[in-house]
Amino acid sequence: MKKPILVIKFGSASVTTASHEIDETVIASVAQQVSFLSKSYNIVLVSSGAVAAGKKKLVNYKGTLSEKKAAAAVGNPLLLQTYSRYFLPYGVSIAQSLCERHHFSNRNQFLQLKKTYEQLWKSNIIPVANENDVVSNLEIKFSDNDELATLIAVGFGAQMVLYCTSVPGVYDDNGKVISEIPLIDRAALSLAKKEKSSVGLGGMTSKLTFARLATQMGIKAVIFGIKSENAIINAVEGKTGTVCLAQNSNISARNKWLASGSIIKGQVQVDDGAVKALLKRHSLLAVGVQKLLRHFEAGEVFEIVDAEKTVIAVAKSKLDSHTLTQQENKQNIEIAHADDIVLI
Repeated sequence: MKKPILVIKFGSASVTTASHEIDETVIASVAQQVSFLSKSYNIVLVSSGAVAAGKKKLVNYKGTLSEKKAAAAVGNPLLLQTYSRYFLPYGVSIAQSLCERHHFSNRNQFLQLKKTYEQLWKSNIIPVANENDVVSNLEIKFSDNDELATLIAVGFGAQMVLYCTSVPGVYDDNGKVISEIPLIDRAALSLAKKEKSSVGLGGMTSKLTFARLATQMGIKAVIFGIKSENAIINAVEGKTGTVCLAQNSNISARNKWLASGSIIKGQVQVDDGAVKALLKRHSLLAVGVQKLLRHFEAGEVFEIVDAEKTVIAVAKSKLDSHTLTQQENKQNIEIAHADDIVLI
């Protein structure tokens, strides 16, 4: 039978030392555990750490955008060499996959990426994905590798996505790790602390936000720390970290891509009547739009928010926002068909 897909994301703080060098003890443990899991799963590793690994090679590094890109150029091969060296004893090869945001927003390019990964898995090769920082456009880039891992998990129909970090999991208000979150709602999102590590981009807010998207698409997510023994294997088995349960989802593969991979261009705020209609799987009509918050063109993807500006859905537009604002009789004008709307 075809093996299920497992996506594992490692943050910069979890794979580098305090002195910003690659933590080879961690990489050795990753290789041992992931090689074992690869017997049961097709695995994608999403690994941060390239900038952290490469910046000490630069003279007078100050952290400017161009310096970060240069550090990534130096650090990526160092990171991959280290992974390859520690996976080699287990007979597992590693492939580098440098991704950019448009690879996911263009469905044809995304499907090519998927076919490439499937070919690698046939030869027992594990892809290690990271953002292509050297050429990534500042305007169109991943918010962090939590997003990249989630887009891969959703687009590939993964069974599970693991977010490996430097802390043991999501803490409650008393500082204890929450073992399970049945539904990532506003209360769960409020548990995230605002601080982030000195080497990473994300934080718990990022992890919970993207775990929410993954679980809504029917994928179990686990947020866990790398420091404990057999942490990755235990996370897969739900024995460590915070397990975020998958929600029931019958969304098509195309609409999963629409909800996750597409680049959001616009945003509209709708009234309560429109919210109720959308929840009943009806199309979005112009009469239900209260306010245009960000413009979009015909065929582009936009967010739909409620009165409190909470995102409730994404949709592919049938017309541009300028046309929408110019229409006097908005009663029966369809902005997005029900088949092109994905509830979030």
